[in-house]
Amino acid sequence: MEPTTAGGCVTIDRVAAHAGEGVATIVLSHPGKLNALSVRMWRELHACVSQLAADDEVRAIVVRGADGHFAAGADIEEFPVERGTEAALRHYHNDIIAPALDALAGCRHPTVALIEGVCVGGGLEIAAHCDLRIAGEASRFGIPINQLGFSMAPGELRGVLGLVGRAVALELLLEGRIFGAHEAREKGLLTRVTHERDAAAEAYAAARRIAAGAPLAARINKMLIRRMTPQAEPLTESEWVAAFAYWDSHDHREGVAAFLEKRVPNFRGH
Repeated sequence: MEPTTAGGCVTIDRVAAHAGEGVATIVLSHPGKLNALSVRMWRELHACVSQLAADDEVRAIVVRGADGHFAAGADIEEFPVERGTEAALRHYHNDIIAPALDALAGCRHPTVALIEGVCVGGGLEIAAHCDLRIAGEASRFGIPINQLGFSMAPGELRGVLGLVGRAVALELLLEGRIFGAHEAREKGLLTRVTHERDAAAEAYAAARRIAAGAPLAARINKMLIRRMTPQAEPLTESEWVAAFAYWDSHDHREGVAAFLEKRVPNFRGH
């Protein structure tokens, strides 16, 4: 996969892979957009995780962003095209984003999110689907999609809800507030918070500790914890339809338009 900056990219950084230690790095990069996640980046994330999951020499994966930030949610400039109809909306969330997050959650190798700077929206979803999350104390978190007039898709909510539970998930989504790393740690979003300059060192130290352990034991632990976590009944088709019922609402159109036009949205509740 050749690095490129057009529309952002997700790459496997072999230079930072700590050769011989079994630690690989996935880098999210979208220069000038705080690594906002384009459709291309979601697809490349899926491809990178799948590639590394099949590699027997890999024992741990670090997921990080380029240029001092993790990821600033979705690339909203793509929304009018990529989410312009109900069918496109469901395709975007169910066939583009969900497979990437499912690949992360189901990856047989343990994953560590190295979080610096902004980690909001889709970036926080990616971090939530990793096994460990280590952040610098200056990093920022939140899911401010209430200002865009839409709800979190079920496939994306599953990872956040499984990580922090009902009360915190509701707080994140209903308030849409941006907050700091120490509060994120208190809410259960983070494994550890370090001094900003130490975040990368601590994340890679954690990955090396994982890689030094027995890979089979790590895989079995991941499988058992995933299977033994209480699961709700699958959503019905009518519930899936209801989850995306906002697609043609005034508030959804207004939220996206206001963001792109850099103004305050005028929501009407329909």
